[in-house]
Amino acid sequence: MSRYSGSCLCTAVRFEIDAEFRRFYLCHCSYCRKDTGSAHAANLFAPGGSLTWLSGEDRVTRFTLPSTRHGKAFCSVCGSALPNLQMDGALLVVPAGSLDDEPSLRPTAHLFTASRASWDRDLADVPGFPGFPE
Repeated sequence: MSRYSGSCLCTAVRFEIDAEFRRFYLCHCSYCRKDTGSAHAANLFAPGGSLTWLSGEDRVTRFTLPSTRHGKAFCSVCGSALPNLQMDGALLVVPAGSLDDEPSLRPTAHLFTASRASWDRDLADVPGFPGFPE
């Protein structure tokens, strides 16, 4: 297994993961768009992975949308998405942006593309800037 470290934006929460990521999905479902405020969620999946909170575990808040399997963990201070165990601990789900290390694989698929937001199309054609445009 590989070891990864991560934290939230305010660094109140720090963690380590021992895992072999099997999948890296970019999910465009309406739930993921709503809870990230973005075009998609970017989550890594590691069956049997382990999660150790190094600091701030008391600041981790969990939310599961009623009547769904959609759940997330986040920092109660800054709101950053954090790893969480699902399926009774059998599956570790890690928001890719929460890692301080580079994940071991690139995205493997876009999910729920039929739910993709209308503005999330042809993004390769949108101009890019190395920083904030002037």
